[in-house]
Parts: sequence; C-alpha cells; structure tokens
Amino acid sequence: MPSGLVALLDDVAVIARTAAASIDDVAAAAGRAGSKTAGVVIDDAAVTPSYVTGLSPARELPIIWAITKGSLFNKLVILLPIAMLLDYFAPWLVIYLLMIGGSFLCYEGAEKVMEWLGGAKHGKTVDDVIEDPVAFEKQRISGAVRTDFILSAEIMAIVLNELTQNDLIRESLWQKGAALAIVAVAVTLVVYGTVAIIVKLDDIGLAMTKRESTGARRFGQGLVAFVPKLLKTLSVVGTIAMLWVGGGIIVHGTHEIGFDLFYDIAHGAEYAVAAATGALSAVAGWFTYAAISAVLGLALGVVIAFVLHKVIGYEGAH
Repeated sequence: MPSGLVALLDDVAVIARTAAASIDDVAAAAGRAGSKTAGVVIDDAAVTPSYVTGLSPARELPIIWAITKGSLFNKLVILLPIAMLLDYFAPWLVIYLLMIGGSFLCYEGAEKVMEWLGGAKHGKTVDDVIEDPVAFEKQRISGAVRTDFILSAEIMAIVLNELTQNDLIRESLWQKGAALAIVAVAVTLVVYGTVAIIVKLDDIGLAMTKRESTGARRFGQGLVAFVPKLLKTLSVVGTIAMLWVGGGIIVHGTHEIGFDLFYDIAHGAEYAVAAATGALSAVAGWFTYAAISAVLGLALGVVIAFVLHKVIGYEGAH
C-alpha cells in the first residue's frame, strides 16, 4: 500500500512538473509572439481615441468598455476558433491571410498620408455634425469594433505564425490556443486601458485647474494643452506603425512564397547600415529595415487606394 501510494504521488508530481513546464512554455511563447504585434497594437491604441471624439465626457469610458468587450469577443469567440481550425486543417493559408491583412494596413496608412497631403477624405469622419447622440454613439462603437476585428485578425495571424515556428509548442494545439488566448486578452487590456487613460487626461487636467495650489493649476493647464498634441502625435505614430507593420508583413510574406525582391532590398539595406554603424548597428539596422518596409507599405497602399477609389469607385467609411 505505501509503495502504491508513493508511486501514485510520484506520478502526480511528474504530471505537475510537466504541466508547469507546459505553462511556462505557453507563457514564454505568448510573450515572444506578442512582441511581434507591437506595430499593430500601437496603431490600435492610436486609432481608438478618435471614436470618442466629440461625445460627452461622461460617455467616454462606457464607450471604451463597450469597444473592449467587442474586441475580446472578436478575438476569443470568433478569431481564436478560426485560427485553431486554420492551424489544424490549412496552415499554409496563414501567410496569405497575413498578407491580406498587411495590405489593408498599408491601404489605411496610405489613406491617412494622402489626407495629410490634401487628398480627398473618403466616407464619414469624426468631424461630422452629431445630430442623434445615441445613434451616433452606437455607430461609433460598431465602427470601432469592425476596425478592431481587422486589427485583431492581423494580431492573431501574426501570433499564430510565430507560434508555428516555435520549437517548444509547434506540435501542441492546446498550447497554441492557450498562447493565442493569453496574447488576445493581454493586448486588449493594454490597448484599451491605455486608451481609457489617454481620453481622460484632459478631464484630469481640468479638475486640477480648479485646485487651490498654484502648481496644481499650472500642471492641469499644461495637461489640457498637452492632450490635443498627444492625440495628434498618436495619429502620426499610428500611421507610421500601420505602414511599417503592413510593409513588413508584405516583405516577409512575399519571401515566404518565393518572391525575394522586397526581402533582399530591405534586409540588404539593413545589413549594410548595420555594418557601417558600429555600436549602433542593431538599432540603425532595425530602423533602416522598418523605414524601407514603411516606404514599400506606402507605395502598395497608394496603389490599392487608387484602384479602390479611381478604378472601382469605392467610397469607404473611416
């Protein structure tokens, strides 16, 4: 009896150690894969504040929470099962889905650049007059969740592609699913938590301007003046991120399917700059690769925009 109990406890210990190792593998893989989504996450965080622009400050956080719930639904209920089915039945499709998503990011980034340069704006914008606040709020939330779906799909595809190349969990479906779920929840909370802080900064500043302390009032005034500049900066950063990530996905994707021109140009320039910059080689090389990816992304986005708006006549909502 004791020997049987000892053997059982030993088996339980082995199982526990194996499970703990698996959890560590999942967490490590999720962290590495999640880092690859940085550009899309930056874009998501930069775009989302626009969806509460022009609405009552009291409705800002409820709207962001509604978008957050929609984002979690997109990732966990719709995209996660689709990703698992794709990984099991048609893993070869992932790279093509990545490139479709990358092309969309290039298009969105190019649209913004063309608008900055004086091009026509297509579809509704956040500057439109609000006639029915309730209907407008629902429209904003619906539009944000639709945009989030595209960005979430891109995030999940990037993560799935990274996990497929991870030796630790390549063959384990449940570990891939767990890592995808971890990244989905973490990215969503980081993005919309950050957005919630950003959109309330001006309210915090206004509250501080009413304090008795002169220092607090000055800080509040500075914060109120800073928020519009922050939002404008985020818009620029988000656009650059879209072009960099979208272009990078195209560079990588075309290389994966056997077309090496863009890959050779981007990485050739990266290695050349890295070799010439000494101590700054890693940073300089990375920036070179990102810049070339962004330029390629912008060029592709302009072509897509021209075809959509001038050839097909599409007028999309933004």
